[in-house]
Amino acid sequence: MPIVNTKEVLQYAKENKYALGAFNVASIEAIRGIIAAAEEANSPVIMEFAESHLGFVPLDIIGPVMVREAEKATVPVVVHFDHGKDVDLIAQALELGFSSVMIDGADLPYDENVELTKKVVGLAHSYGATVEAELGTMGNPETSGETNDELIHSEAIYTDPKVAADFVEKTNVDLLAVSFGTAHGLYIAKPKLDYKRLDEIAKSVSVPLVMHGGSGLSEEEYKKSIYYGVTKINYYSDLAHKVAVKAREKLNEAAQKNIDTYSHDISLWTIDIVKEDVMDKMQVFGSTGQAERGM
Repeated sequence: MPIVNTKEVLQYAKENKYALGAFNVASIEAIRGIIAAAEEANSPVIMEFAESHLGFVPLDIIGPVMVREAEKATVPVVVHFDHGKDVDLIAQALELGFSSVMIDGADLPYDENVELTKKVVGLAHSYGATVEAELGTMGNPETSGETNDELIHSEAIYTDPKVAADFVEKTNVDLLAVSFGTAHGLYIAKPKLDYKRLDEIAKSVSVPLVMHGGSGLSEEEYKKSIYYGVTKINYYSDLAHKVAVKAREKLNEAAQKNIDTYSHDISLWTIDIVKEDVMDKMQVFGSTGQAERGM
């Protein structure tokens, strides 16, 4: 199946009040687990690689694998470059065949974020790809560190609905990551989600909204966020942590039974663990069974 962009799958999701999971990958095992989950759940999926993960694997190695596996999938797959700050890397992702990119200028002065986003929108649209940008602060990019308590309770990090409307109008961006109380990483304190603000943002812009920091929330929090306007949910830290914890349990169990284990055993476990967790999230987000809808 041809790779799709976010516009092709998120508009229908937005209109029908469900969200697509956007799952970061840093290994071939994660790619295989996510695609297997999407196919079994008959769900569209967004598979993404973050610029901050370049220390794990180079883009020119993992990118072609992501694109190839997405093209082989029997369900719609978006291949997304997440939290891009380097325009040259974004251009490389587009050349590799990514159908969606994110330009993260949230830490820049507002006018600079606008100009940078406009530049990337022009570039990506020439490839037929879509662009995500960010307003507000959600902490460090997609890494697995713990989230700071002060960050998730600071009013200063929240996205202003009026600014969001101005930003979308000026940049022609395709989807917008907004801050309403979530943060990247594993929570060490209960996040304070501002659903009223999220609702106001959703009503002020026409584009789908993105939740970053989707790890560690309750099923109710996910569903309320979707109800009030979230259409794309980034989910990585919790998934990556579960893989490590469950693999350790399996290694300990094998050691207790005096069973030899090998690196390829861990690879196969990882695929299964990723698949199980991703399928669970697809059910919660409401995308299960939606592969043929809105295309």
